[in-house]
Amino acid sequence: MKGFLEDANYSIGLLDEGATLADVIDNCIYEHTHTGKRAFYVGDLGKLVKKNIQWQNVMAPIKPFYPVRCNSTPGVLEILGTLGVGFACSSKSEMALVQDLGISPENIIYTNPCKQASQIKYAAKAGINIMTCDNDIELKKIARNHPNAKLLLHIATEDITADEEMNMKFGTTLKNCRHLMECAKELGVQIVGVKFHVSGSCKELQTYIHAISDARCVFDMAEEFGFKMNMLDIGGGFTGSELQLEEVNHVIRPLLDVYFPKESGVDVVAEPGFYYVSSAFTLAVNIIAKKTAEYDKLLPSGVEQTRNDDEPVFTYYINDGVYGSFASKLSEKLNTIPEVHKKYKEDEPLFTSSLWGPSCDELDQIVENCLLPELSVGDWLIFDNMGSGTLGEQSTFNDYQRPLIYYMMSFSDWDEMQDAGIASDTLMKNFFFVPSCIQLSPEDRFSTAA
Repeated sequence: MKGFLEDANYSIGLLDEGATLADVIDNCIYEHTHTGKRAFYVGDLGKLVKKNIQWQNVMAPIKPFYPVRCNSTPGVLEILGTLGVGFACSSKSEMALVQDLGISPENIIYTNPCKQASQIKYAAKAGINIMTCDNDIELKKIARNHPNAKLLLHIATEDITADEEMNMKFGTTLKNCRHLMECAKELGVQIVGVKFHVSGSCKELQTYIHAISDARCVFDMAEEFGFKMNMLDIGGGFTGSELQLEEVNHVIRPLLDVYFPKESGVDVVAEPGFYYVSSAFTLAVNIIAKKTAEYDKLLPSGVEQTRNDDEPVFTYYINDGVYGSFASKLSEKLNTIPEVHKKYKEDEPLFTSSLWGPSCDELDQIVENCLLPELSVGDWLIFDNMGSGTLGEQSTFNDYQRPLIYYMMSFSDWDEMQDAGIASDTLMKNFFFVPSCIQLSPEDRFSTAA
């Protein structure tokens, strides 16, 4: 059941009805406390099954294409492949990963907006034809290296409620689409559809209305050039909340029915990544060092003190950081808060605390300010919603040990897969039975044998 993130060989523990995810975490911490306090993940793959059912109930017939960069661990990819999900790949290594699972090229989209020529050639050799494009230089590069490419024009979107103009780093304008179609016609490259992306941080769902309307304009424009368009990719930005999913569907469904009805022959797809995997993974980290300072000494000069000057402020260093599982912290806010694993009294005092990674780098700050009971070196912290963004990434910190990963699934989720006929024989070989964790003796906990 243990394995490094890049390992192709892995196992999935089938939990008895008496066992919970909390039991799994408790037992893993017990093991690591005695064998070496290494950070680890627990992945509940049953949540992927639930998310897919939720997607089918709310968003069908929009087909999901999972962005592999969100979480490229083998258990995730194989479960999603078994569920019939397509894959959006941004590199040669990602394309190779999903191809090794037997995924057909028709179910792979090459989405990198800045493609290397060698990787375009790889896609051509592998028969992966659908790819995105948003400028004429990229178009010419694709034409030279992949004559059978089928392009989705990536158009830019804006959050109409944003205080500042949105940074449209990728995506072309409607005006430039005509120029790109002229270039594609001259180069003999096929344009088969449109892609746009609305950020998950966008609060105004009307942005989807503008984007779909713009996409329809591009489809109409394509008819003038004789292109046969058959795909609309509405991108990602799905937060994982069922409410947000229903809200998005409520906004886009009427427009899709009018602009891209079923009889039009246009396949509508999306790229939900965070949606599938974020809540499925929990990260456990260990405190490796601790510093104490007085509150008043941390205040900038001139700032009025509002707390007891004798009250300590704690700085904790943990065995994972921004050069590992918290890499997304460098570009965005952490979307989870730390939970103390050990039991403590409800009336136990809480202290201002900060959390840092092991590199001693000034950028390696995980949590700037939070309230925690006083902790000790060797204590464990738990972070929920850690399934997206860093699993599978390589670290540049020399001594960094990548977390181990433990895959789990409940019997009820496993039965659901069996009943739906979506559990392949290859996938089933990775499962093994775990009795109620409460009943396990220390020497039997989490055997590595399947």
